[in-house]
Order: sequence, then structure tokens, then C-alpha cells
Amino acid sequence: MNFALIAQAQAGGPPGWTQFVFIGGMALMFYFLLIRPQSKARKAQEERLAKLKAGDEVVLSSGLYATIDRVEDKDLWLKLGGSVVKARRSAVASLATEPEIKQN
Repeated sequence: MNFALIAQAQAGGPPGWTQFVFIGGMALMFYFLLIRPQSKARKAQEERLAKLKAGDEVVLSSGLYATIDRVEDKDLWLKLGGSVVKARRSAVASLATEPEIKQN
């Protein structure tokens, strides 16, 4: 009698491979919605940092605006006000391409 109950319970459920399909679909969604866009953004940032040259105006991750004085392998010499400071390339958040806001 117990075997009959087990057979009825197993016959009514979905096949076991459907769980693997569901997990695989979730992994694909995770890749295309999270991992791939983040890696594209990281590659684009690395390309921007590799193209930095003397004279470029940049915004640092701290929010400071600076002008690149000279470029070394991993470091940049930046003009901040009247002084020149040394910073890592990774401290650069973006190029300062926005026009200045005019105050009246």
C-alpha cells in the first residue's frame, strides 16, 4: 500500500530537470542584468584612465577638480590651485567636460 501512495505522489509533480532549467535561467538573468553591464562600465573607465594626458581637466573621486600636470605609469601629478600634488590614476572619476556654471 505504501508503494501505491509513493507512486501517486511522484506522478503528480513536475520532472526534476525543470528545477535545473529554472536555476540556469536565473543565472543567465543575473549575468545579463548585473555582471555584464558592470564589466562593460569597468572596461570603459579603464580605457578613459589609460587615455589621460597632460593638460586634461579631471574630477577626482573626492569631488575636486584638477588639471593634469604630468603623467606617470600609475600616478598623476595634478595642479590643484597653486600647488602640484601626486595622485593615483584610480582616483580620477571622470573628465571635467561640463561647462562652468556662470554666477550672476
